[in-house]
Amino acid sequence: MSNQAETLEFQAEARQLLQLVVHSIYSNKDVFLRELISNASDALDKLRLATLVDKDLTADTDDLHVAIEVDREARTLTVRDNGIGMNRDEVVGLIGTIAKSGTAELLSQLREASDARASQDLIGQFGVGFYAAFMVADRVTLLTRKAGETGGTRWESAGEGTYSIEAVDEAPQGTTVTLHLKPADAEDNLHDYTAEWTIREIVKRYSDFIAWPIRMRVERPGADGEPATTEEQTLNSMKALWARSRDEVDDAEYHEFYKHVSHDWADPLEVVHMKGEGTFEYEALLFLPSHAPLDLFSPQGRRGVQLYVKRVFIMDDCEALVPTYLRFVKGVVDAHDLSLNISREILQQDRQIQIVRRRLVRKVLATIKDLKANHPERYRTFWTEFGAVVKEGLIDDADNRDTLLEILSVASTNDPDEPTDLAGYVARMKDGQSDIWYATGDSRGTIENSPHLEAFRAKGHEVLLLTDQVDEVWVERVGTYDGRPLRSIAKGEVDLDTDEEKQQAEAEREQQRQEFAGLLEWLNTTLADNVREVRLSSRLTTSPACVVGDAQDLTPTLEKMYRAMGHEIPPTKRILEINPGHPLVAGLRKAQEQGTDTAALTETAELLYGLAVLAEGGELTDPARFTRVLADRLARTL
Repeated sequence: MSNQAETLEFQAEARQLLQLVVHSIYSNKDVFLRELISNASDALDKLRLATLVDKDLTADTDDLHVAIEVDREARTLTVRDNGIGMNRDEVVGLIGTIAKSGTAELLSQLREASDARASQDLIGQFGVGFYAAFMVADRVTLLTRKAGETGGTRWESAGEGTYSIEAVDEAPQGTTVTLHLKPADAEDNLHDYTAEWTIREIVKRYSDFIAWPIRMRVERPGADGEPATTEEQTLNSMKALWARSRDEVDDAEYHEFYKHVSHDWADPLEVVHMKGEGTFEYEALLFLPSHAPLDLFSPQGRRGVQLYVKRVFIMDDCEALVPTYLRFVKGVVDAHDLSLNISREILQQDRQIQIVRRRLVRKVLATIKDLKANHPERYRTFWTEFGAVVKEGLIDDADNRDTLLEILSVASTNDPDEPTDLAGYVARMKDGQSDIWYATGDSRGTIENSPHLEAFRAKGHEVLLLTDQVDEVWVERVGTYDGRPLRSIAKGEVDLDTDEEKQQAEAEREQQRQEFAGLLEWLNTTLADNVREVRLSSRLTTSPACVVGDAQDLTPTLEKMYRAMGHEIPPTKRILEINPGHPLVAGLRKAQEQGTDTAALTETAELLYGLAVLAEGGELTDPARFTRVLADRLARTL
């Protein structure tokens, strides 16, 4: 027999918070079910703890679970648990007021910023998530009985400022929340929450790994005219693989879970399982994919891992937990206690997140390093797919730069098929060599045919061949490795001779400087609009000329990248180096000294510069003129 119901008003701040929850805080109405299931799961956890602490507590713990019931005719949805339950004072304290945080100042902050740090104290309190029910319900009824007590409490409200509360003699252990649902409204993203598959989808998305079974009775049509039957089904898997030790999980389970969280069709390349303990506890189950997704370089591509808090799904792509250069990593991070905003939808950028991020990055890089050392074939697969992305970390992540340099793999002139790492390059450096030489270009073939490489090939010096766009940036940012400068073969003056070779060649070089002084002066004047300087080259052996930059100049590729990003970059005049031993250059010197046909000589100088630009894969400022002059010259030879 029930006692008389009492009608009370919500505390003023609670009433305002209720309106914020219904109209502003949650961007997705489906999360009301996540909140109710989370409350139910918390109640089951608290009951289990209470029975361990108090051996005399009389409570039924034989079949702890969450039940969902639907009445399509009455349009009600019920979420029931047989957990710790509440007494009357707790119901009033948790729903009728905002426990611990009910201040007008907090509500003012919430209105100004939905992710206000002040809201974090509300997360996990029954009353806050419970209010989400009013997004989809006209009226909410709650029936509860605290474990170990005999009487229960019924609470009911339409969410408009008042609620009724009464004591009841009969109530099951735990809490039952019944929602009298609003009509479905597609325009308002208000779904039919009596539909079985809608409920299944929400539970699967948000609460699949809750530790307790979530059950629902479903109706199945009978076969061949037989009457319909009902059966109870468990909607969640409860298989939080990250909470189990690696010894308890086989590869097939990991692969299935990876495909579930990544929507990939292939098995992962590597599993990264880790656990953080101490003042801040979390588990992480991460995966290195075996192939790059199509949206890897798309700004709209999926980035980050899934975030759970106590097995409750919070965010799909939590970018705060992994840096951009590890955006291909998939998996789950489950934190036991994390500062979220009131809607659980935006992460607070606090110390806890930074700690987890640093640990995840170190673990992932250590895993890649282990692949490189112990599983070369798998490492080769990984680097082929993701190396260009990982190298972005050399620009952005100074804290882990040394580790990134250790796992770096690049092509080089040492072997046409096998790439090298920087440590291997240093081990093969010639006696007296102080610089690590590299060349950049669109492809290996383009670089290998570049005139810049001729002297290095002739002297047997190894050169790193860098063909990714990011290479232009990271080598400039890193600068050195193991105390040795990283130097472009297309910048500055190159002198690969030993001291003895320099002494032997000094007389010849001095003679060349005297012989070509006139030509160099004339070329500097003739090509002044295109180049900063014309000088004799020590890096050419077979090509007539090449274009190089000063040590501090931006490369043409970097200039184009900056312009594509909207930066105003003034064009850089580069240096033309000519090969005094090439017949074309020798013939040009002789013709210039004789002073015959100045117009033809000027065209030859233009062609010489154009050929040098094309040889390095560059772009001519006036390709039409270059083609016309070249065609005319060829015609005269016939």
